[in-house]
Amino acid sequence: MRDRNTLYINGQWSAPSTTDTLDVLNPATEEIIGRIPAGSAADAERAVAAARGAFAEWGTTPVAVREAFLGKIHQGLAARAEEIAQTITSEVGMPIKLSRRIQAGLPLAVLESYVNLVSGYPFEERIGNSLVIKEPAGVAACITPWNYPLHQVIAKVAPALAAGCAVVLKPSEVAPLSAFLLAEVIHEAGVPAGVFNLVSGTGVAVGEALASHPDVDLVSFTGSVRAGKRVSELAAASVKRVSLELGGKSAAVILDDADLAAAVKGTVGACFINSGQTCTAHTRMLVPERLHDQAAALAVEAAAAYAPGDPLSEQTRLGPLVSAAQRERVRGYIRKGIEEGAVLLLGGAEPPVGLERGWFVRPTVFDQVAPAMTIARDEIFGPVLSIMTYRDEDDAVRIANGTIYGLAAAVWSADPDRAERMARRLRAGQVDINGGPFNLLAPFGGYKQSGYGRELGKYGLEEFLELKSIQFKL
Repeated sequence: MRDRNTLYINGQWSAPSTTDTLDVLNPATEEIIGRIPAGSAADAERAVAAARGAFAEWGTTPVAVREAFLGKIHQGLAARAEEIAQTITSEVGMPIKLSRRIQAGLPLAVLESYVNLVSGYPFEERIGNSLVIKEPAGVAACITPWNYPLHQVIAKVAPALAAGCAVVLKPSEVAPLSAFLLAEVIHEAGVPAGVFNLVSGTGVAVGEALASHPDVDLVSFTGSVRAGKRVSELAAASVKRVSLELGGKSAAVILDDADLAAAVKGTVGACFINSGQTCTAHTRMLVPERLHDQAAALAVEAAAAYAPGDPLSEQTRLGPLVSAAQRERVRGYIRKGIEEGAVLLLGGAEPPVGLERGWFVRPTVFDQVAPAMTIARDEIFGPVLSIMTYRDEDDAVRIANGTIYGLAAAVWSADPDRAERMARRLRAGQVDINGGPFNLLAPFGGYKQSGYGRELGKYGLEEFLELKSIQFKL
């Protein structure tokens, strides 16, 4: 059991204001693996007060000192990388081989990128008779999701600390354990008291208290559209800055000159990673009408290789969904797809054979999916791929852009110039061409109801900075 009974506030582990706890469950076994404090608004209040008290000094700390602390945090997390991977596999269900590379490795890479970036970042510049200064925004509330728990935390906390902000972190109560490991590392690194604070609890009790608190200067939130709208509503009362990274319904547009086998395999992989519980998952595969039959056969073949299994096995490629509620949500969408006339080529709502325990869902492929169908419009957040056909490039753009989301997309083509032209027409915050790899220094965020603001690289740092102009008499 990984029980936690204290919160991290003002540089020390302290008892929460209530004795209520929240269970953390293993999605592969359905067993309780730990308990965390169910923090309250009073706990959030204490954490904000600690951050406010620490901000004045931390915000004026030399950049080199902040950089050195980030380096110590990186060293501490690197030393516990295997523990982090095992912990996140146990609470999220990502297969351990992927957890080592993604759930433990990606946060380290992001943190290292900020260690390298901050020392050379131009916090001041002269423009005519003005000195433009980029100052820390103040107290930052970071509210994070469960699907990539430590990565999403580091993507907010690292630039916030680098910018000179004081932080209150509210991790997802579904997968909070790695956040407590981070707090231990930060404490061991000697980060000054109050600069980083951790309050676990529900969104209603803690998240809403932070979003509405007048002493919080900005909120960085990643989660659902519904919750993001609520954060914006609460933050508006005190006109605080808000950055939102929300949902997605990403399209992979396969052009008629693409390497079809590679394009389909790449799309299935981008759809099924983390059991489809990825905001950028390429869940809609758009193919030319004349290539439909071949593409559908290749998709079934590729998806069939993602057999659900024990996430602790080195051979497993598809783990469980994170919770019973999430499993039922995904199964409901699968049933909805069948009801609305989509053709089920693989998988379905029935439990995988031999996996009576755990919240597993079969890898599922739908064909003949129309743009108006629910499974083509809603974010399912499970291993469900929709195959859609288009007549020409204009039709592909119309279908790809025809949802409320705009987080990510993909284009596959043998012609780089043609692929780039298509990518420019897609209303999405990031577009991969022919499986282009993730870039930690490029801005990450979305259009439309996928949110606003950007994370990663200098763009993520700037979310935590305010601009000041000082004019000199000539």
